[in-house]
Amino acid sequence: MKQIYKITYPNNKIYIGKDLTGTLTYFGSVDSKYVEIDFNNDQKKCFSITKEILWESDTAEDSEVNKKEVEYIRSNKSNNPLIGYNKWPKN
Repeated sequence: MKQIYKITYPNNKIYIGKDLTGTLTYFGSVDSKYVEIDFNNDQKKCFSITKEILWESDTAEDSEVNKKEVEYIRSNKSNNPLIGYNKWPKN
């Protein structure tokens, strides 16, 4: 199952990503250094995130999933550093 997901971090910033295999434990390729600067050492000791499936398909081509990912990044504004951790597409 191909999916578009949203990860929500404790500071309410988000990351939108895609998973072409529907793996439950896949949490994307967010740049960890980009996320870590928002948390102090104590906050890093107990850290919970939420993964929400926004869209899924068992018939979509990879190219459609890629387009959907960009669509969700833009609509959620997760490429705005005040809102999320996506570095592309540039807003």
